[in-house]
Amino acid sequence: MDIRIYYEDTDCGGVVYYANYLKYFERARTHYLEERGLSVRKLLEEGTVFVVVHAEVDYRSPARYGDELVLDTSISDLNTASLRFVHVVKEKSSGRVIVEGSARLAATDGNGKVRRLDKAIIAALQSEARGMG
Repeated sequence: MDIRIYYEDTDCGGVVYYANYLKYFERARTHYLEERGLSVRKLLEEGTVFVVVHAEVDYRSPARYGDELVLDTSISDLNTASLRFVHVVKEKSSGRVIVEGSARLAATDGNGKVRRLDKAIIAALQSEARGMG
């Protein structure tokens, strides 16, 4: 997923505000799921709500206003009730790593109760997950 850095994305020092990477990760996860035929809206309507239960971000290099970034997203772990997304943000022209991070999401029923993922959801994601058969 491509990201262009706008002035609003930066802090008073002219670099991307650190918390914005979590927003970019969220967009990338939605994009990732939808590319695999899993509409977040439809999942919500059917009673599956993903919640972030753990997130990590490692800042490697600053991104600045006007930069063009590429955010690569994959799944590194998938089980019956949760999945772990891995994110790598690079500067588009140089390939310089900006940020690396991950987020573990749990499937809930919308009231905070953990629920199992439908077999169709697991099947749609399983072939993509690193380390999964």
